[in-house]
Amino acid sequence: MIQVNILQAKTDFSRLIRLLETKKEDAITVARNGKPVVKITLIEEVPVSKRIGAGKGRFTVRGDFDADNGEIADLLSGGSL
Repeated sequence: MIQVNILQAKTDFSRLIRLLETKKEDAITVARNGKPVVKITLIEEVPVSKRIGAGKGRFTVRGDFDADNGEIADLLSGGSL
């Protein structure tokens, strides 16, 4: 992990991001007057396959959930109130 001051971070932002992307650094700390203020890290992407079905079993839906779909579609398409 490296530490840079704000001016250096502004000047070399692209280079710092590249260091993270190439995994040469795991985090970059940005400091103001020598005091760490912000830590920049990569966002770990979650594979799509892990997101699909993530809510399964966490909530229940009423049996008549789709009962008003026609009326809602009519209202949204400019139908009368």
